[in-house]
Amino acid sequence: MKEKKSILIVDDEKIVRDSLYHWFLEEGYEVISAEDGETALKYFEKGKFDLMLVDMKMPGISGLDLLEKVKEIDPDCIFILITAFASVPSAIKALKNGAYDYITKPIDPDELNHIVEKAIHQKELKDENVQLKDKIDEIIKPDNLIGESRQIKKIFELISTVSQTDTTVMIRGESGTGKELVAKAIHINSKRKYFPIITVNCGALAESILESELFGHEKGAFTGAHFRRKGKFEMADGGTIFLDEIGSVSPKMQIELLRVIETKQFVRVGGNETIKSDFRVIAATNEPLENLLKEGKFREDLYYRLNVFTIFIPPLRERRDDIPILAYFFLNKFNSAMNKNIKNISREAMEFLVNYEWPGNVRELENAIERALVVGKTESIKIEDLPFHISPTFIDDGDHSLSAMEKKHIAKVLDDNNWNISKSAEVLQIDRVTLYNKINKYGLRKS
Repeated sequence: MKEKKSILIVDDEKIVRDSLYHWFLEEGYEVISAEDGETALKYFEKGKFDLMLVDMKMPGISGLDLLEKVKEIDPDCIFILITAFASVPSAIKALKNGAYDYITKPIDPDELNHIVEKAIHQKELKDENVQLKDKIDEIIKPDNLIGESRQIKKIFELISTVSQTDTTVMIRGESGTGKELVAKAIHINSKRKYFPIITVNCGALAESILESELFGHEKGAFTGAHFRRKGKFEMADGGTIFLDEIGSVSPKMQIELLRVIETKQFVRVGGNETIKSDFRVIAATNEPLENLLKEGKFREDLYYRLNVFTIFIPPLRERRDDIPILAYFFLNKFNSAMNKNIKNISREAMEFLVNYEWPGNVRELENAIERALVVGKTESIKIEDLPFHISPTFIDDGDHSLSAMEKKHIAKVLDDNNWNISKSAEVLQIDRVTLYNKINKYGLRKS
């Protein structure tokens, strides 16, 4: 049900006050009347009003003086003056001081009602705009990007610095550290915040598909192209394009990327029209591009074009102070999502979380807490609720170090999945490359 709008009528003539009071009461407004400015200001001590209808000339505080005082209390209050002596100078002064409009006596009720409706509608649109902008900020703010460690505070500082510019940014870090969250944080703190941020996972697409994905294509450009389609660079006009896993891009696409980043122009696949787009570029990589440069797999000119401002996100194991903060953040998040009421994390479980190596970083921690809430039966997360807890099926050889625990757990998962690397990596919530590195590190072999 729509909330009633409140009107305060201020006029020293009782007949005018009563007529307006009953008129707007019948129109569905909440109405209060006052015989002078002093009484009106006393009403303001109890609460604000959406609109005021005020006589220009009154004993004591005049309508213009009351306008000035009300605007100090509530700048958003709609102020309409009523006068029997309309003059151009007084009208101009009233409008300059913040009045919405004025009307002359004798009052035409229909005319006044039209002015009031129009004024309130404009105020509602203004309020909705403010609320919408606040809501947009709230929705797109990266919630997982939290922490109190020295490293994360430095990242916040770098985000604050670079977001005020249009500089190209390179974000580095292991898989699962939150590179996309940093990109979003830069975007929402920039002047481009009300335009889209478009994410492209370059490593997930074949070269031919990536070209169409980035630049778009015309109808009939290739088999299956039944319609014209905008590319990501075109969709990012006014906003930001986030190129994830940039190190996986083929040499041919590297040339195309360099050209579009430098000129902000491109042609759709199968088209002739040159399209312009105003976008900002943020790239990310989880592998050292310098090694790819030495191997001739990454162009030097594109490297320097992308690597203008670098933000490195350390792995979770290097900022263990943030683990309890993140763990409780995820606990609250999934409590709300699952309608559960697990209140805390046991001391033993938290100790294990803080000391675990986290090869999958923040993403792995989030998944671990989610899993714990799914299987947890008490008001506290126990160590046995975690997906990587010390299983009683492990052979206790006396070595209780974290690396030994990790080795045993990985070996068990591999054996349980008949050494299917893809499935084992999925269970462990790490990527295949990380799993291969762990297998080599611990010298694991299929039995």
